[in-house]
Order: sequence, then structure tokens, then C-alpha cells
Amino acid sequence: MNAAKGGTVNKFFRRTITTIFLLILVSLIIYIFPNWSFCLIIAGFVAAGLFEFFKMIEKKNVFVYKYFGTVVGGLIPIVIYMSETFPDLKNLEPILILVGCLFAFVLQFIRRDETHDHLISMALTLFAILYVGWFFSFFVKIKLLANGANLVAFLVLITKGADIGAYVIGSRFGKNELIPRISPNKTKEGTIGGILVSLVLALALGGKLTGFSFTHLFALALILSILGQIGDLAESLIKRDCQTKDSGNSVGGIGGVLDLVDSLLFTAPVFYFYIKTF
Repeated sequence: MNAAKGGTVNKFFRRTITTIFLLILVSLIIYIFPNWSFCLIIAGFVAAGLFEFFKMIEKKNVFVYKYFGTVVGGLIPIVIYMSETFPDLKNLEPILILVGCLFAFVLQFIRRDETHDHLISMALTLFAILYVGWFFSFFVKIKLLANGANLVAFLVLITKGADIGAYVIGSRFGKNELIPRISPNKTKEGTIGGILVSLVLALALGGKLTGFSFTHLFALALILSILGQIGDLAESLIKRDCQTKDSGNSVGGIGGVLDLVDSLLFTAPVFYFYIKTF
């Protein structure tokens, strides 16, 4: 019992140190680095997340084109940056997605094995490019908006605030499991706590970062905190199906890159379209 408790405390400490370091690093990337380097960093996160995703899928003995998918996904943020920066290249993003879909079929044509998993292979490869590559690339779109740096900071603050709040409050007060068949460690108390933390952060700091009204800040805090936790559960569902605990071990105390960004995959595109709509 003491050993288990000590292991939990040690993991919490390592996760806290990693989170603090990442928050400092993210702040530098958002506010100091130029847009082109921000784009390359996002591309690196996409490529690393995709590669982890494909490695998990391979554990299910499903053939996927992990190098092809990783390259195409990693190109999406770069293509978005070029499309947004150079008006003559505005169609590069849909062209890349179209070419990626076509090549997913062509690669199946040239396979020499006699397996019958072509549909699953194509579907998972394209799904990964959409789920990790395209969704996370919305960070580039947001960064290139007016006041983009502050908007990115707000998005990360609210989404990860819900993550941290859910983890801390759930660890301390959680008693009722949320969806145990998907993620036995997540609790209803933690979920509510994460939403409350997001609301407090949005109302306290959101006005200075975004200039949005109280109504929009309240709505965004609810939407982003809920979507972030859905994103976390979505990756937990994938990991449970692949029978793996973490997507990788590159981020101390957290897991892999995909474990780090899972909550942001749904919030980034929704936040972008919310801004463009309202």
C-alpha cells in the first residue's frame, strides 16, 4: 500500500514538474518565436503524435502506412501556413488532403501480400491524418489571426486548465467513476472540477487575452473544457482498444506526445470556427 502510494506521489511530482516546464516552453513558443517556427513546431508535434498513433495500431496487427501518414500529416500545418501567408497558394490545404486520399488507395494497389485488411488499413491511415494532423494544425490558423498569440494562449490555458483541474481534483476527491470501461481513473468529481477551473481561468484572464465579452468567455470555458475532456476520453478509448497504457514515454510523467495534446485536438478547430463565426 505504501509503495503504491509512493508511486502515485512520485508520478504526481514528475507530472507537475513536466507541466511547469512545458508551460514555460509553450509561452516562449507562442510569444517569442516567429510564426514560421511556430508552424514547424506544430508540424513536429503532429508528426510525433501520428507516429505514436500508428505504433499503437500496429499492436493490433493492423497494417498501416505509418511513414506515409506521418509525412502527410506533418505537412498539413506547413501547407496551412503557406496558404494563409501567400494568397496565391490558398488551395494547397485541400489539394494536400485530396492527394493524401488518392495515395492511400494507390499504396494499397502495390501491396504484395494477400491479406484482406485494405479497407481497415486505408481507413485508419486517413483517420489518423484527420484526427491528429488536421485537427492539431488549427493551431497554425489561430496563430495567424489578429491577436493570434493571445488567442493560442487562451486556448491552451482553458483546455489544459481543465485537464489539470480534473487530474488534481479527481485524484484528491474523486469517488464516482465517469466511464470506467474506457478510463477507470477518471471521475465525475474530476470532470466537474476541470470545468470549474476553466470557468475561473476564463473569467479571470480571458478578457485581457481575448477582449471577448463575459458571455463569450463563459460559453467558451464550458465548450472548451467539455471538449478537452472528451478529447482525453477519445484517446483513452483508442489506447484501451490497442491495449496500451500510454501512447509513448517521451514526456516524463505524462506519457507520449499524443497523451500531451489529446485534449487539444477537438478544442483547436472548434475554437477557430467559434472565432470565425461569432
